[in-house]
Amino acid sequence: MRSLGPILVVVLHILAIWYVACVPMNVREVLTAAERAGAEIVPPEASVRRDMGAIPLVLANTDHLGGSWSQDRAKLPAPHQVAQEIWASTFVEEVEGRRGLIRSGTFSNRGLIHHTGITLWATVLGFAMGTGMGILLAIGIVHSRTMDMSVMPWAIVSQTIPIVALAPMIIVVLYSVGVQGMLPKAVISAYLSFFPVVVGMVKGLRSPDQSQLDLMHTYNASSRDVLIKLRLPASVPYLFASLKIGIAASLVGAIVGELPVQKGGLGARMLAGSYYGQTTQIWAALFAAALLAAFLVRAVGWIERRTQRAMGLSA
Repeated sequence: MRSLGPILVVVLHILAIWYVACVPMNVREVLTAAERAGAEIVPPEASVRRDMGAIPLVLANTDHLGGSWSQDRAKLPAPHQVAQEIWASTFVEEVEGRRGLIRSGTFSNRGLIHHTGITLWATVLGFAMGTGMGILLAIGIVHSRTMDMSVMPWAIVSQTIPIVALAPMIIVVLYSVGVQGMLPKAVISAYLSFFPVVVGMVKGLRSPDQSQLDLMHTYNASSRDVLIKLRLPASVPYLFASLKIGIAASLVGAIVGELPVQKGGLGARMLAGSYYGQTTQIWAALFAAALLAAFLVRAVGWIERRTQRAMGLSA
């Protein structure tokens, strides 16, 4: 509750900046509509207005800017327009739509909830794959000098490849061998999420100091015992810190993987909005992705607290 006030202040400032930014972003469309309605625009020549900056156009036509927050295909939709799109594509679509939950028993494939669910499952599957692969690679790197010198550099290099360029190639290759549906998107999601887990786990597995390792050796502990009883418990804080980064990266990978597939998901919805000039649809999908990311990070944090409590650590 103590942080609610500062959060509201920040949100109000963001909304104010957003509304102000809508004016110069949409001024050309607003002036064109006003001119068609018979209003006198300064300057009157469309070719001259095309070469002018947005700010001079705003200052010269302050009487005709009321439509900046109500454009159907605005370059930058106003916050209330995005809120209306979210409401229409969730509650209204599911309650009143012909394909909605009330009339069909399933979520409408035109609604935001349906597409968010597709992205969620691809994210969770890819995150599970990436986390498992990252933990196994980290264990191998810590216990093998050869893997440390060979695998780790390649893991770093792999993250320099733009995922936007790599995603279509992954989908084409998997499609050629008969792998379709959710798995190609999950593979792209896993590709982005495994690296933070590798780095965090390597740091965590190496966090026990030499005195702790020497103590395990005096107990004649095997490498397996050292891993299970010392290294893995010591790596838990590092693991969950990297998992919070990995789950967000996994969501980004799932959305990018949906762009070339175009069979549902928030990425496909954003792409469809860009095709048809529906910027409010794009922004609504962006907000849905942001809320989904916040939910997933909070879920990882909840699991972290439960795990620390079970281990007797302060949560």
